Amino acid sequence: MTIQEPQPLNPSKTAKRFNVSLPTRYNFDKVFAILTWVATFIGLIVLAILLFDVFTDGIPVLSWSFLNSYPSRFPEQAGILSALVGSIWLLAVTGLLSFPLGVGAGIFLEEYATDNFFTRIIEVNIANLAAVPSIIYGLLGLQVFVRWLEPITKGRSVLTGGLTLSLLILPIIIIATREALRSVPSSLRQAGFALGATRWQVIREHIFPLALPGILTGTILALSRAIGETAPLITIGALTYIAFLPRFSLEGLQSPFTALPIQIFNWVSRPQTDFHNNAAAGIIVLMVVLLLMNGTAIFLRNKFQKNR
Repeated sequence: MTIQEPQPLNPSKTAKRFNVSLPTRYNFDKVFAILTWVATFIGLIVLAILLFDVFTDGIPVLSWSFLNSYPSRFPEQAGILSALVGSIWLLAVTGLLSFPLGVGAGIFLEEYATDNFFTRIIEVNIANLAAVPSIIYGLLGLQVFVRWLEPITKGRSVLTGGLTLSLLILPIIIIATREALRSVPSSLRQAGFALGATRWQVIREHIFPLALPGILTGTILALSRAIGETAPLITIGALTYIAFLPRFSLEGLQSPFTALPIQIFNWVSRPQTDFHNNAAAGIIVLMVVLLLMNGTAIFLRNKFQKNR
């Protein structure tokens, strides 16, 4: 067996295969960077115009009377008290139902489940469910929670809305939980097992605390999507006019409800301009709630990261 000496590369053949042309490629990079900046500025300009229009119409309407009044057929007397409380009710029920189920499912799929055909089918379905239109969840909630489970939910109630929105955001929470768990180094798991700890002890004492900031961030962002959904609530029959507040009890969970997106949709569909101004004010309140939720997510993430 003979060893052949390496042959030197022929520059002419290399040039034929690959054209360096660095100036041309740098020009393409500049063009792409300019296009990305243009696209970003167009999005920001459109957002600024929308915000300016909403704030211009809504700020004069905002007052304590607007926040503390029930809806009315007279625009100057209409308020969002029942819608705001209904959104908070929905948010609480959805969070209490979806967080333990979603986090538990994510922990099981990432830490306990073996890689087989059954788990792969579940993972594919979870990924697909995260992209299903929200109206589909509304139809599912209408059939299951409003009709089949009517003796428990009492039909079109706060509990029905919370269960429907929980189904909507469960895939998002599961995916966020799995991604947060994957970000924890495997060496921590191996070190815990080497010291004789059980799998649950390793997850409870080491893995879950490190992954909690990412889990909370994903959960609150999912809840932010849920609080702004309108189609599922319309499908399950959320009311547009309620002159009472659901009681803070189990009986209140079975009472009719409305929400900020439903009230805004109702006002926008009216022909009177004053109702459109009320809708703009409702949009401002909804954005404030969303900003508070996102601020809470950032605060919790930073707090747990510091503790870590």
